[in-house]
Amino acid sequence: MKNYECSTDSFREISIYIFREYLQILKKSTSALMNITARTALAICAISSFLFISSCRNKDDKSIGQQKANQVVIGKKDYLSFIIALDTLPAFKIKKMIFKEDSLLSNSANKDANPYYHYFKARKYGMEKKRDSAINEYQKIKSTKPNDELALLKTYGILAQNMGNGSMVESALTSKIFAAMKLAEGANSRLTYRFYDLLAQAYFQNQNAKKSLEYAAVYFNNHPFKSHPAVKQRYFDISFLLASRLANFKKMEFYNNQARILARQIGDSLALARTYDNEAQIYSQQGLSAKAVASSKRYFNYLKRTDNLNDIAFNNLATSFTRNNQPDSAIKYYKEGIAFEKNDLSGKQKSVYYNGLIDAYKSKGEYAKALEAAQASHRIELKNNEAIEAVKVAEMHERYETEKKDRNIAELKGRNKLNETIIKQQRSSMFLLVLIFIGVISFFFIIHRQQRLKSKNNLLKSENQRLNMEQKMLQAQLNPHFIFNAIANLQSIVASGHIDESVRYLKSFSGLLRGILEQNRKDFIEIAEEVTSLNNYIQLQQMRYAGVFDYQIDVDHQLDVNETLIPPMLIQPFVENAIEHGFRNIAYKGLLLISFKLKGDLLLIEVDDNGSGLVEKPANTPKKQSLAQIILKERFELLFKSNNQHAAFEVKDKKAHGWRGVSVEITIPVIND
Repeated sequence: MKNYECSTDSFREISIYIFREYLQILKKSTSALMNITARTALAICAISSFLFISSCRNKDDKSIGQQKANQVVIGKKDYLSFIIALDTLPAFKIKKMIFKEDSLLSNSANKDANPYYHYFKARKYGMEKKRDSAINEYQKIKSTKPNDELALLKTYGILAQNMGNGSMVESALTSKIFAAMKLAEGANSRLTYRFYDLLAQAYFQNQNAKKSLEYAAVYFNNHPFKSHPAVKQRYFDISFLLASRLANFKKMEFYNNQARILARQIGDSLALARTYDNEAQIYSQQGLSAKAVASSKRYFNYLKRTDNLNDIAFNNLATSFTRNNQPDSAIKYYKEGIAFEKNDLSGKQKSVYYNGLIDAYKSKGEYAKALEAAQASHRIELKNNEAIEAVKVAEMHERYETEKKDRNIAELKGRNKLNETIIKQQRSSMFLLVLIFIGVISFFFIIHRQQRLKSKNNLLKSENQRLNMEQKMLQAQLNPHFIFNAIANLQSIVASGHIDESVRYLKSFSGLLRGILEQNRKDFIEIAEEVTSLNNYIQLQQMRYAGVFDYQIDVDHQLDVNETLIPPMLIQPFVENAIEHGFRNIAYKGLLLISFKLKGDLLLIEVDDNGSGLVEKPANTPKKQSLAQIILKERFELLFKSNNQHAAFEVKDKKAHGWRGVSVEITIPVIND
């Protein structure tokens, strides 16, 4: 048996969009639920991969396309053939090759003049979901002739990034795709098929299935590797989906039969079983419910037998039972689908199962249970919407704070420029006064005034540096990725029904955010306030990495936690490194120790862990200092060393002493309120 994977830069986003579209259709009426099943959503995932020049590819297939790609990688001459041949490779190999090519070209001489350096850099950014950076790299590609292959490759890359995440394509963008397609056709370009693909995608996103089907066929017929089994299989699946949207049963049967023949030819049992799932959809739309149940069972049993079950399969089979007036069996598989979904590590929930339960219970006359299912579906929708809104609010708040800092910096720069102008004018005035009066009194007066202006200018520069540092700390501390993960984790905890745990999680999370926002306005805070923030942050990480590590915070009894002050967010970067990098891949339980001690007239802060320690980089790898450590050194310069006070920190790898983990020692002066 051969396994297939989906290779696409934006497959996940498009799949999520289309699945949401499907859920909206399910809500409209009971008849819509009986005519459109989750198998449609499964098929839609296939078209999204096609519409982004991506495909389900055979891991073990030693095809001509794969051999050609491997040959070009060695030769490093015909990059265009290499790029086209990537369409026949599995997703993980595409990513590996693109990252490898980007690394090789990044180390080459005169790389900025190499257009393929910018192309592979853009592809890498696209895979990392950095759309603006990807477009910027595509725009740096310089071609030798107008409308040559390189210029078309650049145009395609920019248009593909501008297609969005599955939303409606505006007419202006569609016109640009048509114009690029005509240029490619006129130049007889090998990339012409890719612009047909963009048009098929655009029509699909604009709900024009007929036109999308037409351009899908044109794309397939012009694909350089159209004889490749993976490309053919994808085309049959896509065409089946579009025929389903058009309610064209003859075409549905034709494309499904073609997919079945191909699956038997290449010996792909999973693809063969998928054709029975498609067959069940055909029977359902034709009103042959009993046959639909039989086909759904055949597909479901195959997935179960080969340990390939997914949550969509439960919904497909349950929906077939509902259509066949077998509500008890439908309820059974809807509930099994809900239980199966709880094993998903992402913690995401779908309301489609509860929507199915509503109709199943209603057909049995059990309206109370139908109401419970409807309430559960409503709760899931609310949670999903709340999570999305929470992320948006956090992003807006961070953007507001950053813009506010930028405005302050711009204002200070303006003042600095004005003061520098004044200083120059005063120097000229002083020179003229010395020549005119040649008097000691006038000389000292001008010197005194100049010193005052210099002092004021130094203060403004220091304030400018401080605001720059605050901006860096704000960006380093408010990690959007961590906030998103924390909210997603909260959603899964709430969905699991653990009310106490979710309340505790939310309390820690809100306390952490409030503390960070308040501390950003202060130069120093009490140790007690810092300990509270650390507790909130570490408890959130413990909920995120359940059972991975323990921690302990100790404060010397000689210290007054409410009187002794330290700079805010001084310890958090080292705690984050210990958890994210030290405890992530260890086979034992981690332990994080944080202590505050008096050492003479200095305050000693220790952050100790038993994690994996510092990673040793190869000798030829350039050393790159941590951004958090650079910012900390700059803060010490501003807060302490400018006043001739001692402040330093040291990061030690305990491997040198035969121990596990990393130890960090921070030494600062004792400051009392």
